[in-house]
Amino acid sequence: MNQSERLWESLRANKICRIGQLEIAHSGDGFSLSHRDDARRTDLTGCDADDACELAKFDDAGKYRPLKTAPTLRHGWKIFDRDGKSVSRVIDAIYPGRLAILRVFESGKLKTTSLRQTLDRQTGMYRVAAKISDAQINELVGDFCRSDGGCLRTILWKRDANETVPSTNLPPEKFDPGVDQTGRGEKCIPLLCQEACNLLVAACREKVKGQSEAPSS
Repeated sequence: MNQSERLWESLRANKICRIGQLEIAHSGDGFSLSHRDDARRTDLTGCDADDACELAKFDDAGKYRPLKTAPTLRHGWKIFDRDGKSVSRVIDAIYPGRLAILRVFESGKLKTTSLRQTLDRQTGMYRVAAKISDAQINELVGDFCRSDGGCLRTILWKRDANETVPSTNLPPEKFDPGVDQTGRGEKCIPLLCQEACNLLVAACREKVKGQSEAPSS
């Protein structure tokens, strides 16, 4: 049984399922969804499935979240729905595309793209990003993609065609779909990353530009 099937089986068996910072539980005659940190709170604001996109936009301080898989999901809300199909819709709203990627991964057909491939295909103002050095990549990815403050996705891509690990500054667990990237050590469905996101590409560009603009000694 794959991860996706286990999600629904667990819900039907009245068990709790988790994905990223989201917790899903069978509740009475429907399903409840909330932040994992809020699972035992009784003062949560009730929301509808249609509110999920808005909930994912901003963090607790009201700051916009450009990366939806950052560990900054807003607290204080709860969604209850009697339609199991809405569970997938809420997950897709909070973590866009991750269930689809998971299904392809479990079918054995998911193709990953190395960071160098992603950077080499950039055009226009982002073309310069391909000039980033391996040392800069190691430093940047180690900070940008870390689970504690960066991104909760499990990295599946490599640095280059030689299958080099993206960053030696990241722990081996960052590349293991079986590890809970929130650090709570609980069983959860992984958020998979098959190629570098646009935000990382932009960060690579800024890294190169910063280096080229730095005053020479």
